[in-house]
Amino acid sequence: MEVQLPAMLFAEHDRADRPVWLTNARLFDGTSTPIREGAGVLVEDGRIARVGSAGDGAPEGVDTVDLGGRTLMPGIVNAHLHAIGAVPDLGFGVQPVLPGTLGHALGAKLREFLRYGVTTVRDMGTYGDQVMENRQAMRYGLFRGARILTCGLIISSTAPGDVIFDGMYRATDGNDEVRKGVREQIRRGADFIKVMATGARSVELEAGINRDEHDSAHGMSEQLTRAELETAVEEANRMGYAVVAHAEGLAGCEIAIDLNMRTIEHGFYLFQRPELLERMAEQDIALVPTFSSQYVFAGRDLQVGTDGPTERFSTRELDRVAEVNIAAAERTLQAAHAAGVPIALGGDDLELRRGGAWIEIRRMIHHGLPAHDALVASTSAAAHALGLHDLGTIEPGKIADIVVVDGDPVREPELFGDRDRFWLVLQEGSPVAGTALEVPLSEVGRAS
Repeated sequence: MEVQLPAMLFAEHDRADRPVWLTNARLFDGTSTPIREGAGVLVEDGRIARVGSAGDGAPEGVDTVDLGGRTLMPGIVNAHLHAIGAVPDLGFGVQPVLPGTLGHALGAKLREFLRYGVTTVRDMGTYGDQVMENRQAMRYGLFRGARILTCGLIISSTAPGDVIFDGMYRATDGNDEVRKGVREQIRRGADFIKVMATGARSVELEAGINRDEHDSAHGMSEQLTRAELETAVEEANRMGYAVVAHAEGLAGCEIAIDLNMRTIEHGFYLFQRPELLERMAEQDIALVPTFSSQYVFAGRDLQVGTDGPTERFSTRELDRVAEVNIAAAERTLQAAHAAGVPIALGGDDLELRRGGAWIEIRRMIHHGLPAHDALVASTSAAAHALGLHDLGTIEPGKIADIVVVDGDPVREPELFGDRDRFWLVLQEGSPVAGTALEVPLSEVGRAS
């Protein structure tokens, strides 16, 4: 059984009254098919009705938009972020942040994501109800933002990370507590279940004390026991929900693969176990590499590559683990790609900057993923990994999440970080962002 994800329940948004013919496009359809020139795409009632050539001409009764040779592609799917609203630090003495303000801050980010072509995101754990509140507000048509899938609280054991990320985990011990924790997330409206198969590289009493002589934490043991993880998968799958694994140490990765979890988040050291990568490919288990959080923990912020200076972010021990993780993740990315493992974009950008996708795309390419494959990871592969079968490609019948950019994203992946290169963004066929919709103040009121 597979459930209709709560994030995809009917949304009360206005849709375009007339079909739209998007013509004269350079088309990246979200698959391994090469980009082609001179394409046309018909959008009707929120979905893609036809994909053809510009030379076909506009069907009768449609609005025609000439894209002028710009690139048309599917909306970007960011498969790993923590949807935490944040407000600026205004200094000592300022009024304390009110309870609902962080929810508004998250809503502002979800709106901004559209401006960078990110139409869908997967929340991998946050605090309170701000994700649920924003998702509900979008469903009721109160604002447009990137649609958001969420795990609710992360199913963990009683562990050091539960202290560092107080309020993000549902600590469970024993099969009965695990089962109840899973049921609680489903009751809250989770789209999937996330489990801590291992501890985290950001917690000194987990990764910091599991370092070997090379500062690698590949030997980090499983956090929840195999029996507890089996219970989580059994209960979630019984109810029609997928399970995904935070898995860094190889022991947790192996159990997650044994239990056929949907995605492996991080998986830095999998290059050491090529047979596990082969099994992931056979079982259609996706890898979400998450370079960006490792760069942050290593004090490298928005760098691409590890030749630049660093600034302390964590403890010295965790800084060293993060540096090793970047190098290990590069080897795993290349080995996974060679083995045919599905790879999905997951920015894991702690500050949710520009949708978190742009910098992760560049880093995946820098660390060895071919540019075209990085775009596939950001669209169809990510959508497939999330169980969003109506998204991710430009083909008839799919939901019309469409991004139009100035330039060739395969040759210029850096364009994803420049909001002025996003000419038009459609979500469910409706125009929601892009420079084509923005009118300079100097033009307001000017006679046509």
